[in-house]
Amino acid sequence: MRASYQYRLKPNKEQRQIIDNTLDMLRYQYNYQLAQRFDWYERNRCSIDRCPLVCHLPELKDKPNRFSQQASLKHLKKERPWYKEIHSQVLQEVPKRVEISFDKWLAGDSNGKKSGRPRFKGVGQYKTFTYPQFKQHHFVNNKITLSKIGDVKVIVHRPIPNGFVIKTVSVTKKANGYYVTLSLDNKEVPTIKPDFNIDNIVGIDVGLIDFYVTSDNTRIAAPKYLRKAERKLKSVQRKVSRRKKGSNRRKKAIKQLGIRHKKVADTRKDFHFVRFVA
Repeated sequence: MRASYQYRLKPNKEQRQIIDNTLDMLRYQYNYQLAQRFDWYERNRCSIDRCPLVCHLPELKDKPNRFSQQASLKHLKKERPWYKEIHSQVLQEVPKRVEISFDKWLAGDSNGKKSGRPRFKGVGQYKTFTYPQFKQHHFVNNKITLSKIGDVKVIVHRPIPNGFVIKTVSVTKKANGYYVTLSLDNKEVPTIKPDFNIDNIVGIDVGLIDFYVTSDNTRIAAPKYLRKAERKLKSVQRKVSRRKKGSNRRKKAIKQLGIRHKKVADTRKDFHFVRFVA
């Protein structure tokens, strides 16, 4: 059984600076590797389906993939020594993320649904990095040890269930602070087999007016949290529009707007968790 627990981080000033620098360096590397993919795509695609019998064909470059781009990171650290300040496995997650977004654009996901063309990340748009391996003893009481960052204080509002092992750790910067997400696994939890008894089957129709309506006419009203928060969101959005671009006042207004949107997102999550899980 897999589960994810998210906790609020309380890093000190130095640790906040390290996290911000890490995210910014990973953003640069993400954009560079994505540009490599686009360059290969533009050079190798061609709409011509026929050509003369004799013609010059330029030498084709090998298609960049996750493993070739991961191998190039060793050379990157020699040219840019400051990348040694990032944990090697955290840095290797960047080519993986690039490959997933690029492949979803060209080939689609497992269901064949294609995503839009991947975009380059602007300042502040790369918000998460992941440690793909983590040792259990690095998370004790209210502190977590993150490689290259140090011991960071954690607000543990709920304990990790017994028997669960931490598999991966992700650090995220949000509008109101920093968070850590623990991916947990417990192989001893049995898989629940669905009961296909016709007496227990219920049809559910999800809509806009009602959150959902069941076949036995049970209705759950849509909470419409975004609609309720529109007035306050408009007020903060106007502040952003009125501030001069690049000014500190605009940055503060943008942060306030992000906090407002995060509150709406959190209330939506809470609605799903409390109503359908608790």
